[in-house]
Amino acid sequence: MSDPQSNPDTTASIPSKPPRQAAIAFIMITVILDVLSLGLIIPVLQKLIKELVGGDESIAAFYIGLFGTLWALMQFFCSPIIGALSDRFGRRPVLLVSTFGLGLDFILLALAPNLSWLLIGRIITGMTAASFSTAQAYLADVTPPERRTAAFGLFGAAFGIGFVLGPAVGGMLGSIDLRLPFWASAALTLANGFYGYFVLPESLPKDKRSAFSWKRANPLGSLQLLRSKPGLLPMAIILFFYQLSHLAFQNVFVLYTDTHFGWEPWQIGLSLGTVGILNMIVQGGLIRPAIRRFGERKLVFVGLTGGILGFAAYTIARDGTTFYLCTILFALMGFFQASINGVMSTRLGPTEQGRLSGANSSMMGIAGLIGPSLYATVFAWSVHPGRSTFWQGAPFAVACGILIIALILAFFSVPQRATSQATVSSQP
Repeated sequence: MSDPQSNPDTTASIPSKPPRQAAIAFIMITVILDVLSLGLIIPVLQKLIKELVGGDESIAAFYIGLFGTLWALMQFFCSPIIGALSDRFGRRPVLLVSTFGLGLDFILLALAPNLSWLLIGRIITGMTAASFSTAQAYLADVTPPERRTAAFGLFGAAFGIGFVLGPAVGGMLGSIDLRLPFWASAALTLANGFYGYFVLPESLPKDKRSAFSWKRANPLGSLQLLRSKPGLLPMAIILFFYQLSHLAFQNVFVLYTDTHFGWEPWQIGLSLGTVGILNMIVQGGLIRPAIRRFGERKLVFVGLTGGILGFAAYTIARDGTTFYLCTILFALMGFFQASINGVMSTRLGPTEQGRLSGANSSMMGIAGLIGPSLYATVFAWSVHPGRSTFWQGAPFAVACGILIIALILAFFSVPQRATSQATVSSQP
């Protein structure tokens, strides 16, 4: 019998499966904790801004739009850089630095005495939270191409778990003190960073890393990747429209429900938590069998249609109970992002997954540059004194129209799944 240590192939094959399972488990825990920490501040950030501007709704809407735009600007510039750095130096160091940076930033937000400091903290959050694209690249590293859509579904489910607990707990803590959720977020994020420091393995071998290039790492350069493979750019544009519509949640949901229904932070958290539970059910439990039965292309259509119906229902809802029940329609939207990411991921090899995630995040960052001002302006217009209540749901009507455009584009652009570049490049 030969010595296992003398046979590198045998040695490499023995531990390959357990680290992969452990890596996926860690990424899911990381995403849950990171989203949980971000979700904790959702019910209170806009209320804190409103408090700091003296309670004026129109001024608050302007600053909420400004905060959102600057956050997205940082995502736009930093996501491709972080993605390219992870392709060069590995996923582990990038994830750890971003996580510790995010934890320290939450402390800054908790101590911010005025809007200026709050704004600086939010800009840093946009920079450090750009590591979600690296987490997706990590997942692509340790998952076979044919299983990536299901894995991205689990990634989305992890988002759902964090989104369930974060707003709900943040709402309860915010009812005690508007700054308490920031301290809780800091504690969770830093704890996650220390956890990762001791247990996170590297997912990208040195022989599969690519040289860092500012030409490819800048936002415009990273978008060239989307043009390098047939069909990638149209799908990225669909993802852009999806994100642009989804920003209605982030930018006017809290202010809208506070203004029109008088919801307290715990009610807002409960509503957003319901969205997270439904999303978790879809992406964690339903997406795998749905992929086997229908394929990614049909699920893209199902997800976009669910979003259209959900936003249409929000548009016409005129009381808090009906508005709350409308969240159920958004469950189908959970099929979209994992499906489109799965199709796009299989078209590139392992050395380009970080760049792809960074490029997609840049597209979503562009949406983030437009969305906050767009929805803040529409909301401010809709609540202007003397405006008819007919226009009350205008922000959600805009989001609905954007998704209709995405659905039409998807009909012509999303292909049936074909043999992927990643599969070809992995064959001996």
